[in-house]
Amino acid sequence: MKDKRTLMRVLKTPEDEIVLDLTGKKNGRGAYICKNLDCLQKAKKSKGLERSLHVQIPAEVYENLVKEFTDGTE
Repeated sequence: MKDKRTLMRVLKTPEDEIVLDLTGKKNGRGAYICKNLDCLQKAKKSKGLERSLHVQIPAEVYENLVKEFTDGTE
C-alpha cells in the first residue's frame, strides 16, 4: 500500500468520460496509479486501469498521464 498523495487518480465520470483527477475529490469511479512511467507502462500493458474502471481507456488519457508523470522533464 502506498500513500494516496504519491498516486495519480484516473476517474470515470458519471458521463463516462475518462479524466485525470488532480485534486482527488471529483465524483465518479476512480483508480489510482503510482506516478512513474514504469507503473504506467505496466498498467497499460496489463489493462489494469481498464479493468478497474470497466471501460476502454483512450490513447489520449495515457498520453496525458505520461505528460503528468514527466512534468516537462523530457
